[in-house]
Amino acid sequence: MNTKLTNGELWYDTEGNILHAHGGHMLKWGDNWYWYGENRTENRYVSVYRSADLLNWTFCNHVLTTESPTAEHRVRTDRKLRSEKGGKINVERPKVLYNRKIGKFVMWMHVENGVDYNDAACGIAVCDTPDGDFTYLGCFNPFGYMSRDCTLFEDKDGSAYFISASRDNADLHVYRLTDDYLNADCLVHKLWQGEYREAPAVMERAGKYYMFSSFCTGWAPNQCRYACADSMEGRWSTLTDIGDSTTYRTQPAFILPVEKEGKTVYYYVADRWNGKDYHDSRYVILPLGFTEDGRPVMEYTDTFQGL
Repeated sequence: MNTKLTNGELWYDTEGNILHAHGGHMLKWGDNWYWYGENRTENRYVSVYRSADLLNWTFCNHVLTTESPTAEHRVRTDRKLRSEKGGKINVERPKVLYNRKIGKFVMWMHVENGVDYNDAACGIAVCDTPDGDFTYLGCFNPFGYMSRDCTLFEDKDGSAYFISASRDNADLHVYRLTDDYLNADCLVHKLWQGEYREAPAVMERAGKYYMFSSFCTGWAPNQCRYACADSMEGRWSTLTDIGDSTTYRTQPAFILPVEKEGKTVYYYVADRWNGKDYHDSRYVILPLGFTEDGRPVMEYTDTFQGL
């Protein structure tokens, strides 16, 4: 049993296998957290793990693979799960929310054709359970725009937003989703034009919204920056540095809010990529503090203590 996780080391599931949840996202369901993420081994795209304490992760399922079922969608999509040459496509940064209206878990992700990065599409998959076999509904370009590094955010009123890098990563687009989370309803923002942001991660605290992102430097880490707004569709501030010049050699994956000792605390969950050996990429989880005026503060810690 893990009593802590050491940042930057390889993490293993409860069976002793390397935990593959890169570029991922966590969803609380019942008494457990479900951690979805990229798994590029064999025929796999997305795997999910379950934990009650955020330290000991039990493998559940490879929820999206080259053999996953597909289904038609009201949106015209490309539903191929293999490239034209028979190899794998690229599935990156999977994020999952539960939609109460349709009673399904909905996954959004970045999808490429497996040959080059010219598709720049978003993909959708659905499932009746958090750890079942997801059905792939295909990929598309929202309102005709490129869509690369991405995240999902569900607001307190149940509305949801998809945020992704567009225009060859020059801008970040914010889309309000339809009430079933199965399509983009409206493009509400084109943010920080020409500033080349990727790996977005969004959170809300005390009525203030924060978006964290990295600069575009490939696999190499860089300075994380954040911006604030009074609502997802409101005016966002200019970008401000947080952490050190390489964000402690990480790139954002998502922000994790956790109820702990009667209050909500927040964690910056990140990838420490290995560009020479993707499968050796590691994870880092750091506490996010806040000053009295609401400014986020990030400092490095060697370990993550869980709940």
